[in-house]
Amino acid sequence: MARGEEPLLAQRRPSSDHSDERSVEEEDALLTGQRTEQQRNHGWAFWREVGLFAWAVIATVLVIIFAVLFSHQQQTSKPTPSGGGWKDGRPTGKRNLIFMVSDGMGPTSLSLTRTFRQTQTGLPIDDVLVLDDHLIGTSRTRSTSSLVTDSAAGATAFSCGQKSYNGAISVLPNRDPCGTVLEAAKRAGYMTGLVVTTRITDATPACFAAHVNHREEEDRIAAQEVGEHPLGRVLDLMLGGGRCHFLPNTTDHSCRKDDRDIVDLAKKNSFSYISDRKGFDGLNFGANVKLPLLGLFADTDIPYEIDRRNMNDVYPSLDEMARTALEALKAATEDSDKGFFLMIEGSRIDHAGHGNDPVAQVHEVLAYDTAFTSVLEFLDRDDVEGVLVGTSDHETGGLATARQLHDSYPEYHWFPAVLANASRSAENLAYQLRDHKAGQHISPLDTGIKTPPRPRSNHVTDEDEEEDLKSYIRTTLLSEGLGISDPTDAELTRLVHSSSDPWPASYIFADMISRRAQVGWTTHGHSAVDVNIYTSDPEQARPLQGNRENTDVGKFLREYLDLEGEVESVTKELVEKG
Repeated sequence: MARGEEPLLAQRRPSSDHSDERSVEEEDALLTGQRTEQQRNHGWAFWREVGLFAWAVIATVLVIIFAVLFSHQQQTSKPTPSGGGWKDGRPTGKRNLIFMVSDGMGPTSLSLTRTFRQTQTGLPIDDVLVLDDHLIGTSRTRSTSSLVTDSAAGATAFSCGQKSYNGAISVLPNRDPCGTVLEAAKRAGYMTGLVVTTRITDATPACFAAHVNHREEEDRIAAQEVGEHPLGRVLDLMLGGGRCHFLPNTTDHSCRKDDRDIVDLAKKNSFSYISDRKGFDGLNFGANVKLPLLGLFADTDIPYEIDRRNMNDVYPSLDEMARTALEALKAATEDSDKGFFLMIEGSRIDHAGHGNDPVAQVHEVLAYDTAFTSVLEFLDRDDVEGVLVGTSDHETGGLATARQLHDSYPEYHWFPAVLANASRSAENLAYQLRDHKAGQHISPLDTGIKTPPRPRSNHVTDEDEEEDLKSYIRTTLLSEGLGISDPTDAELTRLVHSSSDPWPASYIFADMISRRAQVGWTTHGHSAVDVNIYTSDPEQARPLQGNRENTDVGKFLREYLDLEGEVESVTKELVEKG
């Protein structure tokens, strides 16, 4: 073939004697396995590639080693400005622990409140609650007596780290008392406190500082909380409601069954006592606190936040009480090598669930979120190591952000703007209706009001009074209080005769706005739904990540303060003393 006719893809090789020799050498090498001289004499480029590959392998190994060492160091040694940390898996140094309980708040409470807030203030959909940014897990809530727990058994799981029966206040199913994290903390030298918006003798706070067989024994709980306790005084600070259980039954506003004066007992045990807004304001957000301190600002429960803000000159808020407690306990432990344990409860989220009141619910959750934020800010600026852990004892109400109103297939809606039109809780409106009925002398309830009814004209019939009452309900309670302008005659008639209705008036008001907002409820009691766990520090609270038993929360509390031994010692002493 002529050169010009050579195929395009033919390989061109130089033709020489040397090329023939190389081909022979390569064939011999393939047959004998011996390296050729060309293979033995690699150039700089080859060795550069080998060096780079080796360096990459070494660097990868070093990165893995350093990552493992760093992770181990994070778990076992966490230095802070105050010297607190972890050594060999155990906490060391001064530290503070704030435990927050959102009583009755389930996951849907957050959905309801988040969307309500976005709608009310025109926020974008990605503007969430502070709580949402601190979610780390969920908690299972069953008690030993039921798949659906109550607050007493739920709080016993937190305080003692053990399951018990519904109604138990830090006692086990065999009725033996179990030592609590608060009692152990006090024994170990920590300062202790409780802040709530319900009665300070209610189930959740009681479980940290008292032991009775059933939660209804609030008179006994009050005495134990101020020092009539097998371990002596275990509390340094209490802020909340429930004054009626501390006053003898010979005085007004008492709900005790005996004539014991528990306020006087508290004073004998060195407590400072305040009972009104003026006294609270005098504390100057913790700057003027003399411990131990007992502050009781309501006969029973502090009003719902939506109502309290209209009575701000009478009742402090959860956030104000929490900030005061934090600063007071910080100051009291300034020169101590121990910090403090503080339990803060958003108590009335639960009550809003029991009442199926979505208006009260969203404002209680927002108030809790505000207090949660204040605790985070305190921890950020404090130079003592500390952690916040928050969770709920259970969910209340079986809340759903949906409601089927008719037999036909429902449209996919719920209307948060309906809740934004309301300015009062259903409970507050029911009180107003009760008082108005008593004054009008129509189907009065047993209110205890001493003022006589208004004079009744001889020319006014029952029908006239009923129409006047309907007008009052329509204008003052529904339009001004709930933002409802379209009540049906059946709804008005039911409210007029609510004293004989199977449901209290508060349930009727709550149902009216729930239906219009298309908010659903399945019960006036509790549910068995898992509840959320929150923290200020996911690394510190790593044992609570994921889905946990509520007793795991209790175990973490004692472990963080290194109190396992103290809890055992306290429990033994409680059992011995009966």
